[in-house]
Amino acid sequence: MRNWIPAVSLALLMVCAVGLQAARERSGGLPTVSGDVLYVRSPAAMKRLALSFDDLLADVYWIRAVQHYGSTKLATGTDQSYDLLYPLLDLTTSLDDRFNVAYHFGSLFLAEPKPGGPGRPDLAIALLQKGLVAQPEKWEFVQSIGFVHYWYLEDYPAAAAWFERAARMPGAPIWMGPLAAVTLAEGGHRDRSRTLWQQVAATAEEDWFRTEANRRLAQLDALDQLDQLAVIADTYARRHGAAPRTWDELIAAGFLRGVPADPTGRPYRLTERGVSLDPASTLQPLPKNARSSR
Repeated sequence: MRNWIPAVSLALLMVCAVGLQAARERSGGLPTVSGDVLYVRSPAAMKRLALSFDDLLADVYWIRAVQHYGSTKLATGTDQSYDLLYPLLDLTTSLDDRFNVAYHFGSLFLAEPKPGGPGRPDLAIALLQKGLVAQPEKWEFVQSIGFVHYWYLEDYPAAAAWFERAARMPGAPIWMGPLAAVTLAEGGHRDRSRTLWQQVAATAEEDWFRTEANRRLAQLDALDQLDQLAVIADTYARRHGAAPRTWDELIAAGFLRGVPADPTGRPYRLTERGVSLDPASTLQPLPKNARSSR
């Protein structure tokens, strides 16, 4: 009986603390989170102190992490510090290493750029990788790491590599592989993107998916053609001292045999500002940034 007394007492104290916290929040909104929240900063030490109440404490620390993020984001002063955010999330996910909401939303909190967030995509990736160690079968964590590289670091090759890794995992959705191809195209890596889309076109079981893969391949061909036409227009401008305004000028000068058209048959547009895809083309919109490099 004596052995149960400490455990029961701790449980009652925790229930009372959570109840008081809920009553406080209903009466006065979200309280400001201070450094005093982290009496124990070591996840390992907290695991030992939690006894069998890991999940309950994980919930408490997750609530504190959300409070800290929200109150800091709403603060109007100059002292907007998110220093406690990662330690709180680290404690939460150490107490419950399958707290998937904390991994996903916590990584979004961490990656949000300043001044609205801490601007720490590196910590967002660290948190998601921690979740992946605990649950190596979760393709969602791999995908989320790819999105951090894509949106916040603008590292398209790294993002595509993570998307490709996710696509190979059991249970990953069918669109994950094409997502890697799109990412490579947007980062300027057309050759690798073309290879992925060719694989999709050759292996896709759904007709609409195969059609989309072929459209993406046509977009890549159009991008290559636009690059070639831009070189021709620049060469003409250097020789004649002015940029060509019509295709007829280039044809008359011997640079082209006829009006060039995109892979769908719609003529490209030529203005003094350069060559572009017709706005009405079914290949619009082309992948952004894909013309920056080969």
